[in-house]
Amino acid sequence: MKIAIASGKGGTGKTTVAVNLALSLGEVQLVDCDVEEPNCNLFLRSDLEKYQDVVLPVPRIDGNKCTHCGKCAQFCQYNAIALLSSGPMLFPQLCHGCGGCILVCPESAISEDGRITGVIERGRVYDTINLWQGKLFIGEAMASPVIRQLKSSIGEEGIKIIDSPPGTACPVIASLKDVDYCVLITEPTPFGLNDLVLAVEVVRQMGIPFGVIINRHGMGDDRVDVYCKAENIPVLMRIPDERQIAVLYSEGIPFVTQMTEWKERFRKMFGDIVSQIPVKEGN
Repeated sequence: MKIAIASGKGGTGKTTVAVNLALSLGEVQLVDCDVEEPNCNLFLRSDLEKYQDVVLPVPRIDGNKCTHCGKCAQFCQYNAIALLSSGPMLFPQLCHGCGGCILVCPESAISEDGRITGVIERGRVYDTINLWQGKLFIGEAMASPVIRQLKSSIGEEGIKIIDSPPGTACPVIASLKDVDYCVLITEPTPFGLNDLVLAVEVVRQMGIPFGVIINRHGMGDDRVDVYCKAENIPVLMRIPDERQIAVLYSEGIPFVTQMTEWKERFRKMFGDIVSQIPVKEGN
């Protein structure tokens, strides 16, 4: 079972929920897909070890074979290849590694080299959590290949909690692909509602069952509640705007370790999530 924790904007408490949920459930795999800034381990403090490099295939053009026909540049939708008077020019940071340029080259002048763009790391925490994280190297622009390799590295069995990147762009789509349920984290503010609406559109387009957690409940207004009621979106949990939670967060301490009554609340929420996941054919 794969449960993604996502949000339309950063700073809503996505990682807080992912970590506290993982600690409440016991034996799980926690997968930090926010590869540009993975921070689950700020709360868990595991001694992570390198699992594997992330290698992105990029084209290498043989100038002796190339006839400057420009078909590779015409094919590339990411502008990773430009045709100059001297021949094609490659921009490796823009390449998505799709291999299409190789297929369209009539002279077989293009082959592939591997370029390391990130790393997959793993560790064991509290004897119950297998923590996985991807790290995109500084200066690299392509987060999605790191996320795809990270997700392919974990096993299929058991409960997997995926801490997604914020927003609604390509890295989020890569994180949400093939999950069984998505928990959207928001806050009761105008910005929180605006970005929640965007995130709801994404998960609906992807056909993923979802619900909402309202973090810092009580600090703003009730427009998020009104929206969820109007759209028939289940509100799974309300985490109050409480000083003790904020203090523990500022110290890098998951609040369920000190406020143990919240473990049962997260377990109940997990049960509610399981009840909303459609049974797949063959199960």
